[in-house]
Amino acid sequence: MDCSHQCNVRVMSDSDFQNYRNGRSYRAIGGWYDRFPVRITVPSSGRWNTVLDLGGRQANIRAGISYVKQP
Repeated sequence: MDCSHQCNVRVMSDSDFQNYRNGRSYRAIGGWYDRFPVRITVPSSGRWNTVLDLGGRQANIRAGISYVKQP
């Protein structure tokens, strides 16, 4: 994943993504990154959601996300 600004990168399941959107507790993989590119490994196969969060700041960001399936 590459991004033009420092940000939180959160990768989460569908149910955790819904909790995140509704302001409830959720579990996510990732964290605050100030250097890119970053690589985040998900713990299992399935559908995953990636959220970029600027920590309350506003900016026009450019980001690129690639998903690589492990053999």
